[in-house]
Amino acid sequence: MKSLRRIATAVAVAGLVAACATATAVGSTKTVTISVASLIPGSTQAAVDQFNAQVREFEKANPAIKVKPVEYQWTGPTFAAKLAAGTLPTVFEVPFTDARTLGDNGQLADLTSYVKKLPYYSKYNPAVLAEGTDAKGQIIALPKGAYAQALHYNRALFKEAGLDPNKPPTTWAQLRADAKQIAQKTGKTGYAEMAKDDNTAGWILTTVVYSLGGRMEVGTGTSAKATLDNPKTIQALNLLKAMRWTDNSMGSNFEYSWGDINQAFAGGSVGMYISGSDVYTNLVQASNINPGIYGLATIPLAKNKTSGVLGGGTLVGVRPDANAAAKAAAVKWIDFFYESPLVSKAQAVRNAQTLVANKQPVGVPALPLFNKAQYDLANTWIKPFINVPLTQMKPFLTGIFKQTLIPEPEASTQSVYHSLDAVVEAVLTNKNTNVVQMLQQANSTAQAAIQQGT
Repeated sequence: MKSLRRIATAVAVAGLVAACATATAVGSTKTVTISVASLIPGSTQAAVDQFNAQVREFEKANPAIKVKPVEYQWTGPTFAAKLAAGTLPTVFEVPFTDARTLGDNGQLADLTSYVKKLPYYSKYNPAVLAEGTDAKGQIIALPKGAYAQALHYNRALFKEAGLDPNKPPTTWAQLRADAKQIAQKTGKTGYAEMAKDDNTAGWILTTVVYSLGGRMEVGTGTSAKATLDNPKTIQALNLLKAMRWTDNSMGSNFEYSWGDINQAFAGGSVGMYISGSDVYTNLVQASNINPGIYGLATIPLAKNKTSGVLGGGTLVGVRPDANAAAKAAAVKWIDFFYESPLVSKAQAVRNAQTLVANKQPVGVPALPLFNKAQYDLANTWIKPFINVPLTQMKPFLTGIFKQTLIPEPEASTQSVYHSLDAVVEAVLTNKNTNVVQMLQQANSTAQAAIQQGT
């Protein structure tokens, strides 16, 4: 995957020129049409029906706005291509790590004047809102969701392997032992990791390194120093190496992408894996998981002062070529679809009812986008409609607020992850991989990217 910083400058002009050809405009009937990111390709019909029902509700309340849903899934290669071609929808989603780069390159619209008119503007969690604010103080994106990395585990495989599904591992030594037992007793993969060359391998490795107390860089901006080859990264990779080659607990697929590993887990072939705490929604919408097998726990943390859990999130932005009417319409959609269910009781209830009617999850664990008082209040509104297995998520819900949340590497995030992809793949596919040597090479690559701001 190419870093957004790497491609941003090269496509800034070309992308905007191409975008102007399809820019949203207001017609003579004063109706504005906006295209919006909807669901990922391959979502279930029930999920599509639920989304379309919300579009109809929005259009009924806003007859001058026409919404065109567009299938959307953020990945580095596809996003870079759509950015360059100017084919992104009017309203689209990006990770926390990439919004500021887009904003700095003029590839996100300034939404400040529209956002500050929202009645709940003052209730935003300042730390979360800051992720969508550029260096000039302009609000260029609003939060969709924030997550902490978590351990997802198959309760059925735990039980089949003779493990207690109510007691997921709390240390890496225990996780290793549980993975080995699952593999030996069930013949399934005990523990899997994303290892595809699309930045996800580096993302998950960074998560493990954080949990052990390490960091991938120090400092900020182009003066930051890459520290990929720190002792904790070596420890994390040696752990993977032992689980793969000594324990034989990691199965035989070492090309998992984010979507692939979700499918494998939902299909019952993976005992444990790491991903965002909010991934249950995708497991339902795209993978048709049996809720009864699902378990959610916190990631094991080393007992030292620097260990913590990687956190991140998703922001919603608007194309920079959108005119004033389109930007106003886009913020109305963002307000309706993403934000209002968290701040308006009526909208929260309507949204929950629509989700339940279409057999979609309500109550998936997520970090608060607004202040704690608002977060707690919103949870009381949807309590009657919650249909996710909260009891099976208790290990996460009771443990996450005791863990230190650590943001993703700030400088050249995607380039740092990409530098690590090949190292993870090598460890899982070549028993004789020289971990230290490969990390040194990856560190040099990441340092060059940081210095170039790519």
